[in-house]
Amino acid sequence: MTQSTQIGDGTRAVRAGLPEASKNDPTLPGPVFAAHFHLPGDVSGPYTYGRDDNPTWTHLERAIGELEAPGQEAVDTLVFASGMAAVSAVLFSQLKAGDVVVLPSDGYQVFPLVREQLTAFGIEVRTAPTAGDAQLDVLDGAKLLWIETPSNPGLDVCDVRRLAEAAHARGTLVAVDNTLATPLGQRPLELGADFSVASGTKQLTGHGDILLGYVSCRDAELTASVRGWRKIVGAIPGPMEAWLAHRSLATLQLRAERQNANALALALALRDRDDIEGLRYPGLPDDPSHKIAAQQMRRFGCVVSFTLPTRARAERFMDSLTLVDDATSFGGVRSTAERRRRWGGDDVPEGFIRFSAGAEDPDDLVADVLRALDEAAA
Repeated sequence: MTQSTQIGDGTRAVRAGLPEASKNDPTLPGPVFAAHFHLPGDVSGPYTYGRDDNPTWTHLERAIGELEAPGQEAVDTLVFASGMAAVSAVLFSQLKAGDVVVLPSDGYQVFPLVREQLTAFGIEVRTAPTAGDAQLDVLDGAKLLWIETPSNPGLDVCDVRRLAEAAHARGTLVAVDNTLATPLGQRPLELGADFSVASGTKQLTGHGDILLGYVSCRDAELTASVRGWRKIVGAIPGPMEAWLAHRSLATLQLRAERQNANALALALALRDRDDIEGLRYPGLPDDPSHKIAAQQMRRFGCVVSFTLPTRARAERFMDSLTLVDDATSFGGVRSTAERRRRWGGDDVPEGFIRFSAGAEDPDDLVADVLRALDEAAA
C-alpha cells in the first residue's frame, strides 16, 4: 500500500511495502524461492518465470518506491543484483550508437570502465566535475545526463533542480545516483530527475551483508525499457537478498539518524586539527557544498572525507583504529574507512581517507579516531 506523504520517515520505513493485513498471514512474508510458477493455459498474472518477477521483489520494490516518492503511485521501482547492475540497466537501455552521455568526472571509481564500454559501443562520453554544476557546459546534444550528488568520494554537490531543468529544455534525460544520500536524505524524482538509481548495498540496507541495486522512475515507457534490459541480461536479485533488504528498511531511519549524527560529530571534531587537509562533509555549515545541499537534501549522509599528509601517515592511521574496519563500501552500522587511493581509480591524494560513520556511540567513535590520528602522527 502507498503511504501518505504526511507521515514521518520512521513510520514510512517501518511500514513500506507491506502487504494488506490478512488474518494468520505473516506481516512480512518470507522469501519466495521459485524459478517457475504454476501457469496453465494462456499466460496471465504477475508471476510467470523467475527472471521476470518474484513476489519478494514486489514487496521490496513497492517499499523503495514509497521511500523515493511518497504518495506518487505512478513511480515504479525495479531491483537488481547490484548497484552497478542498476546503473548499467539505465545506461544501456537508454543509449545507442551515436548518442551522447554526460558523466561526472569525479564519480564512482568504476565509471572509467563504464566509459570504455560505452565508447566501444559507439556512444560519445563527455565528463565534467560535480561542483559548480559544471556538467551544464557539456550538455548540448546529450541523450542522458548522469548526476552523482554528493559525489563519491569527494562529497561535492550539484544543483539537481537546475541541472534537470536545463537538461529537459534540451531534450536530455536525467539520472541521479542517490546511493550516498538514500531516499531519506534526498529524493531525486521530486527534484526533477527521470531516474533515481542507487546501490542498496550501502546505507539503504546498512549491514554490509547483501549486494543490491534499484532504479526508480515515474515514466512507464522508460521503466519498461529498463525492465526489458533486466530481463535480457538477467541481473536479478535472489529472493533471500530481496527479503533481507526489505527487512532492513524498517530500521533505515533509526540507522540514518545515528550514522548521520556521528558523521557530523566526527567532522566537527576534525575541523580544527592541523594534521589533516581537505575535510569534507556537506552537513558542515562552512563546507563548500553546504548551501546547495541544504536546499535539496533532508539529511547529509554518513560519509566524511579528509586527507592526511602522506600515504604512510594514512596507513598508520588506519592501523591504529580499533572501532573502525578497514574496508571498502560505506553506509554500514559498523564504521568503515579506507585509504581510497589504494584502488587506483579515484583522482585523490595518496593520503585521502573516505570514512563511513556507523552506529557506535558518538563519543567512543570520535575518541577512537582522534587517538588514531595522534598515534599516526607520533
